[in-house]
Formats: sequence, C-alpha cells, structure tokens
Amino acid sequence: MWNIKMVLRGSVVAAAVLVELASMPARAQSPATDAWQFEFTPYIFGSSLSGTTGVGRVTAEVDASFGDIVENLDSGFMAMFEARKGPWGFLFDGVYFKLKDQKTASWQGPGGVGTADGSLEATMTEQIYQLAVSYRTLDSTSKLDLIGAARYTQLDTDLNLAVTAPPVLPGGTRSLSASESWWDPVIGIRVTVPFAEQWSFVGYADVGGFGAGSDVTYQAIAGVNWQFSKTFAAKVGYRYFYQDYENDGFVWDMAAHGLYLGLGIGF
Repeated sequence: MWNIKMVLRGSVVAAAVLVELASMPARAQSPATDAWQFEFTPYIFGSSLSGTTGVGRVTAEVDASFGDIVENLDSGFMAMFEARKGPWGFLFDGVYFKLKDQKTASWQGPGGVGTADGSLEATMTEQIYQLAVSYRTLDSTSKLDLIGAARYTQLDTDLNLAVTAPPVLPGGTRSLSASESWWDPVIGIRVTVPFAEQWSFVGYADVGGFGAGSDVTYQAIAGVNWQFSKTFAAKVGYRYFYQDYENDGFVWDMAAHGLYLGLGIGF
C-alpha cells in the first residue's frame, strides 16, 4: 500500500514538472511578442526620373535614366527605420538627393517658345521624409499592415540656360530658381508573404495628397526579402513613386521608378 502511494505521489510530481516545462516556452514567447523590435535599413534606389518641372513661365521636360542620374549625382542618402511593439509599428523613411546640371529633354519659355540656340540644365535637390504609424490586422504566417502617414517634401530647383544667342528667359536672365515645401497626408497598405525558408514577398502601396499639399502622390513597391541571419536581411525589389504638385508657377510633376537594394539590420 505504501509503495502504491509513493508511486502515485511520484506520478503527480512528474506530471506537475512536465506541465511546468511545457508552459515555459509559451511564457518566454509572450514577452517577446510585446517587446520592442527595431530595424534600420539603408538602401539604394536606382531610379530613373521622368516628368515636368517648372519655375515661373519656364517649364522643362526631364527624362533621366539611372545612368544619367549617377553621372549627375552630387550627393544622396536613403534609409528607413521601423520600431514595432505588438500590433503597432512606427516608421520613418528618408530620401535626400541632389542632381547637378541635369540636361532636360526639352523646355519651353514664355508663350510656349523654346530656343534652338541653347540648352536648359536643371539642378534639383529633393528631400522626402515620411513619418508613419502602422497597425497589423493580420499576424499569422502572412502579415498585413494598415498605414497612415504624413509625407514632407522639400524641393529646390535651379534652371540654367546655356545660350549662344541673347538671353531668352523671363527678366532677361539665364537662370531661374525656386524652392517649395509641403506636407501630404498618406494612407497605405503593406503585405508580407513567406514563400520559402528565410524568403518572403513584400508588397506596399499608398496614395495621398488629396489637394492638401500635392494634387496627388502615390507609390507602389514589390520586392523580396532574404533573412540570411537573425540580424540581417537583404532586400531587393522595384519601386514607383509619383508626385504632382503645382503652386504659384512652381511645377513638379515627376515619377521616380527603378530597382532598390537595401540591408535590414534588426536589433
């Protein structure tokens, strides 16, 4: 009888230990889910530029390939940062670049008249900073985030005319300059779908402006992430970004599109 009681007690103790051990992973994972997670991603956006820019009564058509941009790039920096806790995420995306003496495809002066005696060169400095909040509505194997953001744009444009005939720009000058900045409200969506071990597809789209800053702005991203270590992820894909802004004679109707390559650093 005593042996039976000892066996029963031992079984109860063993079962309690097993229950405790089984519960330990779940307890360890819960805080991790709600812990802060961070990722910093410097990247290269190998874009082409196509569209129209204008100052006063002079507009210029820009059609610059990635090779043209590299040749005329004076400086540039691009990076993203994301902080996440539970279903909430906070994102920052910054783009800065300066193109110097980029030749325009064509241009028009007052009355829609260009000149065959000179070429128009544009020096453009653009800064785009986006602050966003995301909420994860689907958090299983695939993930879906809804995004609300504010996008700030600052543009400095210089149009310089190299002529062999007398100056033809307004005011009898050979150069015009303007600077504009504005904010755009933006709404978007992001989806992440794994398709192999350590590999996932990422899709992103947003639209904004709505006349508050630009008439319209939107972008679309399709890419692939490779999580090749616990800390690092390689990111590659295609990005299309469009802005249509006009104010007091300043025109920026431009699309930037091309491949991007980045390195995500998690911590």
